[in-house]
Amino acid sequence: MILSRVKPAVEQQLEKTKPVNHKITAKDFIEKRDYTGALTILKFDIEKSKQDVELELWLAYCYFHLGDYNNAMLIYKSHSKNSGIKHLFVNLACCYFYLGMYPEAEEVLGKSDISDVKIRLQFHLSHKQGDEKKLMEYHELLADVVEDQLSLAAIHYLRSHYQEAIDIYKKLMINNRHFLALNVYMALCYYKLDFYDVSQEILDVYMKKYPDSMILTNLKACNLYKLYDGKAAESELKNLIARRSSTFKFCEDLIKHNMVVFREGEGALQVLPALVDILPEARLNLVIYYLKQGENEEAYELIKDLEPAIPQEYILKAIVNVVVGQEKGDTKQIDNGQSLFNMVGSSSSECDTIPGRQCMASSLFLEGRYDEVSLYLSSIKSYFSNDDSFNFNFAQVKLSLGEYKEAEEMLLGRGQHINFCLVIMNKKSQSAWDLYLKIENSQDSLIILQSIANDCYKTNQFWQSAKAFDMLERLDLLPEYWEGKRGACAGIFQQIVLGNQPQDQIADVIHLLRNSANSQVEQMIKMMKKWAKNNKIVV
Repeated sequence: MILSRVKPAVEQQLEKTKPVNHKITAKDFIEKRDYTGALTILKFDIEKSKQDVELELWLAYCYFHLGDYNNAMLIYKSHSKNSGIKHLFVNLACCYFYLGMYPEAEEVLGKSDISDVKIRLQFHLSHKQGDEKKLMEYHELLADVVEDQLSLAAIHYLRSHYQEAIDIYKKLMINNRHFLALNVYMALCYYKLDFYDVSQEILDVYMKKYPDSMILTNLKACNLYKLYDGKAAESELKNLIARRSSTFKFCEDLIKHNMVVFREGEGALQVLPALVDILPEARLNLVIYYLKQGENEEAYELIKDLEPAIPQEYILKAIVNVVVGQEKGDTKQIDNGQSLFNMVGSSSSECDTIPGRQCMASSLFLEGRYDEVSLYLSSIKSYFSNDDSFNFNFAQVKLSLGEYKEAEEMLLGRGQHINFCLVIMNKKSQSAWDLYLKIENSQDSLIILQSIANDCYKTNQFWQSAKAFDMLERLDLLPEYWEGKRGACAGIFQQIVLGNQPQDQIADVIHLLRNSANSQVEQMIKMMKKWAKNNKIVV
């Protein structure tokens, strides 16, 4: 949220006609909100007139509005012994607040006179320090004026109460149509509610007036990332970086962070660790990066002490607990993850959202309640028709329920291993074998061959099982491969005897058995030949 602004954008004032010989001053630039230009003139003026307190305070003002809170703080602090400067301590406290130095901000505020700005800052400090009692006390002191209502809306936003914030902004818009920045604040809320197209549409109103806004361009890039892809978002952000002045520090960390996200984690270890305690999203995205890299312990160490406050934090902590718990065989940790999934899925604010239903499905899956999982996933299936991960997970549920046909349809063309399993379960073992022959030189061929051998055996499709075990036996003379082959050949022989398979297939079975050097082979062949002779079958 843009907490540095206590007033929204105002109407552009008509410029007063200045005399031809008018000397350009820093205030002329400040009126136009060109703080970089003002900074240049102020530094020049200060060089000429040393120890000019007013000029130094204007310099701090410009630093603050450029997002350089440290330099602003140093100037205010250097004048802290001058008690005659109005609003000095509250301005210094604002700098401390934006630097994350909350105890220092609170201490300095104790020296300042009572004012509306002081109350608003104390309100925000209470939120940052997690003091609910003080937060409610300062909430009661807020008045029904624009600045206080904006402050209240910001707290709603920071506490994930996005709809409440939107309601305040809409109310303010009724009598303040010219406060265009309200559109940006509402767009931020709609972005958080996953209404990216609505967010983008609202931004257009502000964009026409202030196309160079840092916050606006960044939010637009985020919308493009959600609606399209990282390349579109990165392109928008690159335009922002090209336009940005080297002295403009505002949004610098946010831009670095988002660029990593748009590039799917590229440069994560160089950028995100330093931002973990600055941007809440940095910690979450670093955890995601570690998970994708298979560095699950690093992900756990980063999130284990995090007290979740928003759904995304609950969800990510649940995922990490389950992944690490399964890796270690720690049922307690898995239960912790299942509990976190359940908290999100059953909460009144999330139960009917897509993430909420995914969480409830995950919780039920861990409990083995697959029929209920299927109901939840079915309710959001239309949103994930082309999502491989979703279809893979849903297929696992269908497999657990024995609904092999539906599972195969979900994963058609999505991952060879699971496809072979599904094709076999649907009694299409010959199709599975034909598929294997096309990829038998791939690096996964051994795993797939083992899958065909075992899964075909389990489903009484003995001929393909026998061929697979025969192939495995040629690769490695392990006893279990012969035992599997022997069992499969006995199974296909029984099916031939019962008339479930063509009688002339007996010759193929005998030929397959001859590939083995086991002493049991001749006894099996002798028995099969005897049956063939009695039934007048040429082998």
